[in-house]
Amino acid sequence: MSNQQTQDLLYSVDGRGVATLTLNRPEKHNAFDDKLILALTEHFKEAGSDPKVRVLVLAANGKSFCAGADANWMKRMASYSFEENVADAKALATMLYTLNSLPKPTIAKVNGAAYGGAVGLVACCDMAVATKLSKFCLSEVKLGLIPATISPFVIDAMGARVARRYFTTAEIFSARRARRLGLVSEAVTEEELDGTVESLIDAILKNSPDAISAAKQLIFDVSAEQDAEELMEKTSLRIATVRVSEHGQEGLTAFLDKRRPNWYQE
Repeated sequence: MSNQQTQDLLYSVDGRGVATLTLNRPEKHNAFDDKLILALTEHFKEAGSDPKVRVLVLAANGKSFCAGADANWMKRMASYSFEENVADAKALATMLYTLNSLPKPTIAKVNGAAYGGAVGLVACCDMAVATKLSKFCLSEVKLGLIPATISPFVIDAMGARVARRYFTTAEIFSARRARRLGLVSEAVTEEELDGTVESLIDAILKNSPDAISAAKQLIFDVSAEQDAEELMEKTSLRIATVRVSEHGQEGLTAFLDKRRPNWYQE
């Protein structure tokens, strides 16, 4: 078994070839910032290119799976120029695309809340198992922002019609509803989480690694409607535009000041 870990991210590969990448910022509800995004990207690339790895499990320590963007990162974002926002968004888009296009099967092991960008992480995995206590929320519009970089993956998972609702209402929805919507594969009790993930791993390990990679590529080739690079460029430009806009600045400032934004109505 090989192990590699940093303070915020744990990575290990067991004797079966099961790689587990664990978000390890429980005190921050596993929120990610620019440094963690780069670290995730590197680990995804490592798992994808390692011939020993047969499957990747994305997990988290603590009560939350991931709270999306870290507050301190958002505070820095609020003062970025348009060009800095584009570069920042492209880093997130690259991380998501790397996970989404991994040639190995990927499983999101969701314990607790998954908000904002975390919904993108779940959508980028081939399958996701969540506990029935897990909650999901596309919360960006509450901050005057939009879920731009995660949108290709979330819309692919849930469909455009469903996205119209949850992108605009920022409602919190349950794991059971997430399963019905296609975002997660299974909604189980906390006690069943490990066993359900293991059953998926067992099924995967019985199959040809080369055929699995080819099958994933087949899906991408058959369903692709836009060039991935072009899509990343477009979504990064879109979120950068919104971040530096009047409402984007007001929303981020209100969030950081812990007050209601000026558009909020009782």
